[in-house]
Amino acid sequence: MKETELMGKTASLKSMVDYQENAVVSREIIKKESGTVTVFAFDRGQGLSEHTAPYDALVCVLDGTAKVNISGKANLVREGEAIIMPANEPHALQANERFKMMLVMIRS
Repeated sequence: MKETELMGKTASLKSMVDYQENAVVSREIIKKESGTVTVFAFDRGQGLSEHTAPYDALVCVLDGTAKVNISGKANLVREGEAIIMPANEPHALQANERFKMMLVMIRS
């Protein structure tokens, strides 16, 4: 589904990306100058290495459990839970099991 196909309609965020063996799959569902919304599916053992971003980022776990490290502190985030990764703080994500998430980044 493209962004325009979602306008004014309900959709299952979980079903927007499928798991793929040994991969991270992503699908951008909103892309604006002011920010993005992206849905990800991480296979077990996959992740995003430690990095920083100039903006706060909201992670909402849609399926499974994610290990989210922020400034060296490990956080276990479960389905239905969310965490904000603060701007300019080093952070990383790790899939100890398969998980899906929605990432919301607002640029301001």
